[in-house]
Order: sequence, then structure tokens, then C-alpha cells
Amino acid sequence: MKTLNLWLNPNPRMFPSHSKTLTFNIRYGVVSCRISTSQLRCFSSPTQHPRRCAVLGAGFAGLSVVWHLLKHSPKELQLRIDIYDEVGVGGGASGISGGLLHPYSPKVKLLWEGAQCWKESIKLLRIAEAACVSEDCKIGESAENMKAFAAQKRGILRPAMNLKNLTKLNDTCLTSCRIETLNKEEAQKLVPGLCLPLDRAFYMPEALNIQSQHYLQALFWACKNLAEESTAFASGKKQLNLHKRSVHKLLEFEGEYDAVIICLGANVNMLPEISGRLPLRTCRGVIAHLELPDDKGEGYPDYGPSILSDAWIAVQGPRSIHVGSTWEWKSRNSSPIVSDDEASKALLELLPKASATYPGIKDWVFTGARAGLRAMPPLTSFGSLPLLGCIDDFIGRNHTCKYWLFGGLGSRGLLYHGWLGNLTAQAVLSCNEDIIPYELTSWKKTI
Repeated sequence: MKTLNLWLNPNPRMFPSHSKTLTFNIRYGVVSCRISTSQLRCFSSPTQHPRRCAVLGAGFAGLSVVWHLLKHSPKELQLRIDIYDEVGVGGGASGISGGLLHPYSPKVKLLWEGAQCWKESIKLLRIAEAACVSEDCKIGESAENMKAFAAQKRGILRPAMNLKNLTKLNDTCLTSCRIETLNKEEAQKLVPGLCLPLDRAFYMPEALNIQSQHYLQALFWACKNLAEESTAFASGKKQLNLHKRSVHKLLEFEGEYDAVIICLGANVNMLPEISGRLPLRTCRGVIAHLELPDDKGEGYPDYGPSILSDAWIAVQGPRSIHVGSTWEWKSRNSSPIVSDDEASKALLELLPKASATYPGIKDWVFTGARAGLRAMPPLTSFGSLPLLGCIDDFIGRNHTCKYWLFGGLGSRGLLYHGWLGNLTAQAVLSCNEDIIPYELTSWKKTI
């Protein structure tokens, strides 16, 4: 089914709470129409009492939703947002992710809505950069460390590992994230000693390597700044609070909040109301941290790109790299702590894969490892897409709060979080799930 929304006001994608809508549902060639006005007033219409929203999770998904709720809510609306995350900002899988940002599949094809996702993610990165510069990072981190997340503009290089790669180069790559085909000599100028089985590599010079933990801290500070700006208005004050505590069940929010947005990643299965009911698979991934000893000569090239292959290499600095990731399916271990035994097994898996393209890694020394538990979405004809939408029917019908899900980002949270967080926030503000593309809500039809 395809849905077309026509708003009778000049700004169709923002806040239709004060406008009439015509919604056309197109399925199997049949067009039906419904007009709705009252349902769109339920959240963003001004009231005497503040609207209250709980966002569960302070990773990529949660902080993107918070930013867009604050940014797009009407100025006159009083809004209080409470973030709940027992390990704080970026303390889960988002914070330890490799941070390689680009809009392409392993076959070097543009992902579903890759242009929009890339554009919105870059926008949020710039917002976080601005928060770092303007506030000098008053969030418990040094300015040098916090600004480092934005400095990794090295590009990303993907060696062609088989003949299919050579024939899959997409001619319609984005102008804002180009793909260049390099021969062996050109690639080795970027990374000396690089091994290319087919003497070809795909280079994305505008792709980014983000230090995820620092980025999330900066984005949270940007959200705090945005909330504080509302104090200049006589009405419509915005409040933002972070609560470092766990959530045991959704119904504990009933009667206290107008909306609850679930952005818990793999930990969504800890909620009894929806545990085991979502089409998600869990997968634990270990990322190894390596450093090059001082007596081993020159480090990684100053502007050398990160590498995508069977194992990726995310460059942190001339003598520091991260290598990932392992895939332990059906794991329930969400702890970031990696035991000695788990680290040894991870190295046995990752180092041979990494050395196949970057043989110089043999000189690097293992210094530690971190792990995260991903929530992997099901495969669809459009790829593996996150799960979005209103889940009131999961909770039951006797409740006064609206419940929303933004989950299943898998290993592409950094790419998806900007645009999909925007869509989720606007759906919450308008109480209109039809704002979200059908491809992201169709999962509800299969369970």
C-alpha cells in the first residue's frame, strides 16, 4: 500500500495540527480517501499544561528524536522531554560503533533513500560540531577530544574483492558522496602497502569516520542548548532531562506522559509488553583497538582513508585504529566489557581479514576491545530497514499515552538516525503515523 498525504497549508511536512488533511491510500489500484483534523491536534496543540514525552534510549535514535522534537515543536508549545538510559549518553551499542558513515551497500549501490539519510545525518553532525565550538564542550570532555569526532574526514576506501564488485559500481552515486574507482597505484598512494586482489578499489572521499561517543555527547549538548533557548519566550518553554536509570516496563509511564518513544536498540526485548513480538534478531559485535608502537616507524598516513572489507579498519589517528566487527548471532549479552577469552577469539577472526587488505597491521599491538549488541531488522525487498511506527495496539487499548517505536537500526544507525529521527518526531507531534514511509511501518502487517 502507498499513502499520499495532501496538506491544506503551505508547509506540508511539518505540523499539520492546525490544518485539514486528505489522505489517499493506494492499494491494488484502488484509491480511498479520508479527511482528518481532530487526531492531528492531540500532541502539538498548545495547552495550559506542558506536554510530556519520554524517550527511552540515549543513542543515535533517541538523541535524533529529541533534537527534532525540540526543533520542530511549535514555539508556543510547552514541552518536557525526559530521556531514560541506564548507561547514559552513548553508553550502549551506538557509542562503541565503528563510526564509518556513507550511504552505500557492500555492493557499492546506493541504499534505500540513501540520499535523504546521508543529507540528514550530515546536518546533525554539523549541529553537533557547532555545539562543540560555541560551548567549548562543557559536558565533562576536553574540547580537544570532543572536536575530534568531526576531524576524521579521511574518506573511506573499499577494495574490490570479487568480480561482482567490479560490475556493481553505481553510476548514480551522490555528488555529495562520490565514488571514485582507483587502480592499485592510486590506492597505494593513499595507503602504502594496501593489497588489492583485483587491482581496483572504490574510494569515497567525502565519506566520514565519526568518533561516535564524542559525537553523541556533542549532540546531547546541542539538544540542551536548544531547550534552553526556549526560556527567551514568554510561553512555550522546553525542558530536557536525562535520567540514568533502567526501564522495566512501559506501563510505568502510563498517566505521566503523553507520548513514549522507544529507542532502546536490542534492549527493547527487555520490555515485557513487546518482548519477543518484534521481528528483530540480536547480534553481538566486538571491536578491537590496536596501536602502533613508537619503534615501528611511521604510522598510518595522516589523511589515509579508513578501509571497508571483510573486516573494516576505522582510523582514529596515525598510531591508533579500530578493527571490526565480529557477528555473534542470537547473543543476549549487551555488556560493553569484553573478556580476555572473547577478545582472543575476536582477534583470531578479525586480524586475518584485516591483513588481507592491510598487511601492515601485523605490526600493530592489541590494546583492548569493546562490544555492543545490535538489533538487526528483517530483510525486505528494499534492504534491511529499521522498524518505525505507533505500537499502541501492542500495549493494549486502555491507556492514555501514545507509544512509538524507532528501532532495528542494525549496523547502520549513524546513517539512518538523522532522517528517521526527524520522521519519528514529526509523527509524534502530529499523532499521524502516515508521515512515516510505508516501507518502515509495514513490519506491523507481518506479525
